[in-house]
Amino acid sequence: MRDDTPNGENENQNEQPEILDRPPYEALMKKLEEAQQNWDRALRAQAEHENALRRMERDVANAHKYALEKFAAELLPIVDSLELCVSNATAETHEAFIEGVNLTLKMFYSALEKFGVKQVNPVGEPFDPEHQQAISMQYDPAVKPGIVLSVMQKGYTLNDRLLRPALVIVSKWEE
Repeated sequence: MRDDTPNGENENQNEQPEILDRPPYEALMKKLEEAQQNWDRALRAQAEHENALRRMERDVANAHKYALEKFAAELLPIVDSLELCVSNATAETHEAFIEGVNLTLKMFYSALEKFGVKQVNPVGEPFDPEHQQAISMQYDPAVKPGIVLSVMQKGYTLNDRLLRPALVIVSKWEE
């Protein structure tokens, strides 16, 4: 058989491959540990970023949901005045005037409900310090203690967040 390869090629095939310079085992383990630490830092940074995005989305949603809080709080004294006017009306008061005030009051209630404002009027219900403020306690033998006897001023919530607590008189035990 005839050898067609150039002269230097056969010689290279017979030589042993060079041994590469490899770092020691300890250096490789140190690099692996550094890589793991970097991976952990990257995962923590990603989690922090995602949490920040969620917090921001929640804050924006709350800002939209409760943007009218000050506006609604400003309307409440007007509603209170109209309710007081209606409740103190006498037979001598012109019926047309009372009817007009009642219609205006209904319009206010409707407008407030459109924007998520609800009344807290807990007459006959158990006292709830989350939505009511007791201004007085009174004994009533017909009512169990801890029940709201009357409401001096209605409370209001905006999208289930308390705007103003109801001012109430609560029943108590006999002295």
